[in-house]
Amino acid sequence: MGVRELDVSEVTALVSQLYQEANIRLPADVVASLEQALEREESEVGREVLAALLANCRIASSERVPLCQDTGLALVFARIGQDVHLTGGPLAAAVDAGVARAQKEGYLRASVVRGPCFDRANTGDNTPAILHTEIVEGSRVEIAVMPKGGGSENTSRVEMLKPAQGVEGIVDFAVETVEMAGANPCPPVFLGIGVGGTMDQAALLSKQVLLRPASRPHPEPRLAALEQEILDRVNALGIGPGGFGGTVTCLGVALEESPCHIASLPVAVNVQCNSNRRARGTL
Repeated sequence: MGVRELDVSEVTALVSQLYQEANIRLPADVVASLEQALEREESEVGREVLAALLANCRIASSERVPLCQDTGLALVFARIGQDVHLTGGPLAAAVDAGVARAQKEGYLRASVVRGPCFDRANTGDNTPAILHTEIVEGSRVEIAVMPKGGGSENTSRVEMLKPAQGVEGIVDFAVETVEMAGANPCPPVFLGIGVGGTMDQAALLSKQVLLRPASRPHPEPRLAALEQEILDRVNALGIGPGGFGGTVTCLGVALEESPCHIASLPVAVNVQCNSNRRARGTL
């Protein structure tokens, strides 16, 4: 099979479409998680919060308006087939053009500042995006977008644990992260957890794993059990929907691991708010 040429203008169009859609309509698995939480939440106030979140989802979808005023920093994950030749300009510029178009056409808030140390001047179009690329087999380009809100991102953490802390240390760190966050990340939350690799790899894994459907546990039984243990421990904190107390503090835990150095046990906990916004498309 020969090399397929793909103009990056198609990437721009797809990123714009996906980023607007992710800000307007929650994936079905996330909506289902909220509905299930409403059924099992024991707190009256907690149920009111969950009902309001579901009503917000319906309004955003039907009126085609953003789910939240914080339309997020754009995380873009691109899996590029090695038999694709991108033409027409750099991939990163095409992705940024798509985010900028989405910000304008979708009336999304511009939330990115340049010069964070001193200037903190708004870029005006929500660019640049955070772009992660992976070269894979084939001749397609798969793109996933994830708008990441500041409130939840600010409560996310990375820690270099000692290997001797083991599974217990991983669980304790995840629970501690949610307990420290309290109401700040707009609970009930989703947790993406990356274990292994290096500090940066663990952090990347913790974001990538949140692209997995909320209802799908890890295929490896021990890791699936670890996800469930963390979920149970976090929900036992009693923070509840909106931080008003209750039995549902976390809607789902997704964990992924990667080989690491014998002297290390990197762990990253990516806290995501109740709106685990994401969308995918293929060219």
